[in-house]
Amino acid sequence: MRFNHLDLNLLVALDVLLEEQNITRAAERLHMTQSATSGVLGRLRNFFEDDLLVQVGRKMQPTPYALELAIPVREVLLTIRSSITTKVVFEPQSSKRHFKIMTSDYLISVLLAQVIQKIHELAPSITFELIAPSDADLVVRGEVDLMIAPERYIIEGHPSQLLFEEEHVCVVWDKNELVGEQLSLEQYMEMGHVSVGFGRNRHPSIEEWFMTQYGFNRRLEVITHDFNTLPQLVIGTHRIATMHRRLARIYTKYLPLRILPPPVKIPVMHEYMFWHRSMDGDPMHRWLRERILEFITTVDTAESAIA
Repeated sequence: MRFNHLDLNLLVALDVLLEEQNITRAAERLHMTQSATSGVLGRLRNFFEDDLLVQVGRKMQPTPYALELAIPVREVLLTIRSSITTKVVFEPQSSKRHFKIMTSDYLISVLLAQVIQKIHELAPSITFELIAPSDADLVVRGEVDLMIAPERYIIEGHPSQLLFEEEHVCVVWDKNELVGEQLSLEQYMEMGHVSVGFGRNRHPSIEEWFMTQYGFNRRLEVITHDFNTLPQLVIGTHRIATMHRRLARIYTKYLPLRILPPPVKIPVMHEYMFWHRSMDGDPMHRWLRERILEFITTVDTAESAIA
């Protein structure tokens, strides 16, 4: 298909070239030879009357004009995908849609595991790929269908939906005789802590808040890489973990743990789901979002009734 003498298939190649900034890697993703990919780049240069990618040392770097093109080109491709190539027929029970969701292990445990189980009953051919949190720009680039994360990750200009509020609690081994029913701030700060850190040179998320509020950090004795190992690492020790209430409640059903209120008021977290605006009107995408909201509403209603 051509538009104003531009083969629209070339936009797919341009999108990949601008993302990879490497002929070899772009050729692999496009399933083309390197020479053919170089030829495509030449055609794009002729059409746009710009070099688009220039060799700088061993790397290729986009020109200023190419940087201006990157977002509009990606937006056009995402619009085509969501509006033209997506089937109009809305039949969840026979859909073979594959959803990529970026979220933490905590949210998989307290939310998505149960949602995916329910969706399997309603639409058994739908498949999922759960991706560890990395760059929220994956949502902007349309490389994931949905991201579920705290409010601070929301991307301006794209739709979002509040799912639930979350509090923090403290968790200790139930045979930890040094801890009673309450914790003082002094006792809390003297204890050894288990916390979560993500990536190289990245501090556990709650440390920044403690430093801002009180001017010092907790004594970290164990730093793990996911939320689900926090409660396991306090068992048999005098250590303490500060973690999400929903996840702590799951683990106290199976492990010898006690939940205690923190000695200070830690700000409530707001967990959101957000997605690229091109997916907003996609019937299957909307159906998935509705099932997620339905589940969390049912759980919260049940908990309120018990309370």
